[in-house]
Amino acid sequence: MSGIIRFLLNGLGVLLTAYLLPGVHVEHYGYALLVALVLAIVNAFVKPVLVVLTIPITFVTFGLFLLVINALMIQLADWFVDGFEVDGFWWALAFSLILSLFNGLFEDLTKTKQAK
Repeated sequence: MSGIIRFLLNGLGVLLTAYLLPGVHVEHYGYALLVALVLAIVNAFVKPVLVVLTIPITFVTFGLFLLVINALMIQLADWFVDGFEVDGFWWALAFSLILSLFNGLFEDLTKTKQAK
């Protein structure tokens, strides 16, 4: 059940982030869920390959190149989902940063308390 709630909250994060950024457009919540699904798939299969292939440049830039990879994953999701549009690389970069903040906030809100 936790996975379904996390998926729905990721869709909400996509929708809220698109609402905040004028360069990112999502038609409705259904497309936001589709974007969340596509991002999960892309981050599971494509991103690890890119991270491994770009280890030297990531090392030289002290890890900042990972932000570029995140923006590229957003643009790849834009290419796959018709109801989702990102106006450029910088909007994709801003989208990935804000979406990460929302997902971190949602993770903290839904975290269960463990007894010590």
